[in-house]
Amino acid sequence: MLKETETEKETASVNPAVLVVGASGGIGAAALDRYLGDSAYARVFAVSRGPQPARLVSFDSRLEWLTSDYSEASVAGIAEQTTQGGFELRRVIICNGILHSPRLSPEKSLDKVGREAMHEVFDANVVVPSLWVSNLAGHLRRSTGCVIAVLSARVGSISDNRLGGWYSYRSSKAALNMFLKTASIEYARRAPRVKLVAFHPGTTDTALSQPFQSGVPEGKLFSPAFVAERLCTQLDTMQADGELSFVDWDARPVPW
Repeated sequence: MLKETETEKETASVNPAVLVVGASGGIGAAALDRYLGDSAYARVFAVSRGPQPARLVSFDSRLEWLTSDYSEASVAGIAEQTTQGGFELRRVIICNGILHSPRLSPEKSLDKVGREAMHEVFDANVVVPSLWVSNLAGHLRRSTGCVIAVLSARVGSISDNRLGGWYSYRSSKAALNMFLKTASIEYARRAPRVKLVAFHPGTTDTALSQPFQSGVPEGKLFSPAFVAERLCTQLDTMQADGELSFVDWDARPVPW
């Protein structure tokens, strides 16, 4: 019989855990449901601004719901909490993001660009996800294998931009991709068994896309459950390689 390696011993002894950030949103809630249905994970951490939904209050002792205002102190505290107590994060899905709100809409022309709206979009789409990636790095130094996926968007691709418009959203997703690319280089040194992924979910039937769904081709408006399943299935196949992967729901690379 082959002698068990130290890595295999470590892997066998840990309690694998999942962290879903933005667990009240469409894709986040669907990813949460998917992992709650997978008994391979001993603990599922869910982070949201709001309280735990009534449907999940008595769901499963494996679920730990954490509220956060996404301040630096809150993110740092939760990042530490979810990497302690005998659990090891194997999957992290960060779903924060904004395209529109009662206060803002995607800019169709340059004369619609404004400071306040751009700050709001960049904070949600770049700053908040970046805080999670930053604060988790130190706690994952000894990880035996973890994949961190952040929701990006094809419209953040510079080379694929043929239509223009949506200035703040496009720019914020391009900035997010650059942050993740830069972070992947440092992760390769500090936490070499962690893989970073920028994920394009396609047009998903959520509040984010609702005002823009009329122009979506037939068969290209996806349910959150479909997207979550595609995302989680892809993450199961990924290994740490020191690179950031920018992929879509169909596992196809997205150009930078």
